[in-house]
Parts: sequence; C-alpha cells; structure tokens
Amino acid sequence: MKYEKSCGVVAYIIINNEIHYLLERQTNGFLSFPKGHVEGNETEEETALRECLEETGLKAHIKEGFREVINYYIPEIDVDKDVVLFIGEIDNLDYHRQEKEIDDIKVYTYQEAYNLLEFDNWKNVLKKANDFLKTII
Repeated sequence: MKYEKSCGVVAYIIINNEIHYLLERQTNGFLSFPKGHVEGNETEEETALRECLEETGLKAHIKEGFREVINYYIPEIDVDKDVVLFIGEIDNLDYHRQEKEIDDIKVYTYQEAYNLLEFDNWKNVLKKANDFLKTII
C-alpha cells in the first residue's frame, strides 16, 4: 500500500452577511474542496494555497487556528491518503477552473454545501469549519 498526503483549503466568502463555501467537482465526479499533493519542501499551508490558486484561480487567505485531517483508503489504487485542510477566505468569485482536473466550481451556503457533500468525513470538516468561523467573524 502506498501513502499520499494532500493539503487543501475550505475556501469561503461572505456574501450578503452569510458565509458561502466554494466546492469543486473534480473530473472524476467527486465534490470537494480545492486540494492537492505536497511538492518538494512546501509546508502544508503553502501546498493548500498553491492548490487553491492552481485549481480555481483564487487566492485564499488562511485563518489561523483551524487544521483538520481526513484519512481514507482508495482501494482502486491501493493508497492510504491523508488530506490536511485549512480554512481560507477568498475575496472574489472570479474563478477559473483548472480544466484537466476540475469540471465545475460553485459557491454554496453552509446547508447547501453540507447536503451536497457525499462523505461524512468531508461533511464533518465543513461543520467544524463553519463552527470555527462563527467564533471569529
């Protein structure tokens, strides 16, 4: 079994005084947050910010105090994977998807995003992120 580590951002923007979350539909059909593999000597935060920019064209600003790790197994390729997620604010919606990896990008209210996410571990991270944001906004 191989091990992989990715880092990403639970990206959000405030619209009409309400938190909205950015989700991307990957070309494999999976809905998630912007994320990707660590390259070279990057820190987790550097990877998360780079991946958000590469996949969406948006620069995120990480909020200190939030770091969650999701672990899952991908049997088709025999990989045990950790995804480290931070929370980051984006300041506009002028996104440009990375066409080879991303089919679509949209922003959703918390409840819409929660209902759309397919897996409990991703829903749990969104809930923790939303709860965290309510303490700092």
